[in-house]
Amino acid sequence: MDYSALKDLITETKLEPLTGFTETDYLDQLKYGDFPRWRELLGKFPAVNITSVQLGDIVKFGANNDLDPEKHAVIKSLLQEMIPWRKGPFNVCGIPIDSEWLSNLKWARLTEALPSLEGKKILDIGCGNAYYGFRMLDQKPEFVIGIDPHLAYVAQFWALKHFAPNLPIYALPCGLEQFPRSLHGFDVVFSMGIIYHRRSPIDHLQQCKQCLKPGGELVLETLYVDGPAGYSLTPQKKYARMSNIWFIPSIGTLENWLTRCGFKNVRIINKSITTTKEQRKTEWMPFESLKDAIDIVDTSKTIEGLPAPKRVVIIAKSPS
Repeated sequence: MDYSALKDLITETKLEPLTGFTETDYLDQLKYGDFPRWRELLGKFPAVNITSVQLGDIVKFGANNDLDPEKHAVIKSLLQEMIPWRKGPFNVCGIPIDSEWLSNLKWARLTEALPSLEGKKILDIGCGNAYYGFRMLDQKPEFVIGIDPHLAYVAQFWALKHFAPNLPIYALPCGLEQFPRSLHGFDVVFSMGIIYHRRSPIDHLQQCKQCLKPGGELVLETLYVDGPAGYSLTPQKKYARMSNIWFIPSIGTLENWLTRCGFKNVRIINKSITTTKEQRKTEWMPFESLKDAIDIVDTSKTIEGLPAPKRVVIIAKSPS
């Protein structure tokens, strides 16, 4: 987990306060997710020389013949030790990683309406293993910084970056709540699949705004429910088997939240219904998935009797 290149990029910029999350002292204090185990696992990946990187629907590192059979077996075993793989798909030197989410489908719903990322400084909140961050690199941003407090997913990212260490993408093991206030250092902030996990969605939006430069853009993707402006579903205990869902707003409510937080030019980019073709159990994520969370008889409802997942993408500008 070498952050030296990132430090060079952000030293003497508005983002310099983030270097604290890359220091050995900070990393050594991490307990959640068994950081020593992940660090030991990452150290077992053998040296490789890959011939190519492809940043398409399947993010591919190398080709089938880049590994001899012995290294192929070792690397596949190490990647399997990192199960579950939630976001993807990936392919590492001919090893297909069939993730729970076919994240390329969500990315396809974004791309035509995205602001230009060329030369931009990008923040990806809740990046997981950074599938979306790798896709962003195709537009040649200056760099992408992902953040995620779940060390298992950050470890997955570093395992992938082992095969392309010079790509300008990084993942920090921290949450947005830990970020310094009023950074105002990013051109574009992505918050995808995060806000409904926050006890205070307004605070989340305010923190996103504080990360953005004046006139920067927020790409927000979230669950939503049908209903008038002002309405938000607050699950009593669980939503689709998830206990960490706090507020699922109507689209009108979400627009109001953004406007009241000072965002401008709020626009709806896409609405979709989540299906078991996009989110499902696989060999690389063998646990419960969407199929287990939807009512067997009435697929328009979750097993708790609540509206089944629908998702919306909104883009909004930070005030200049």
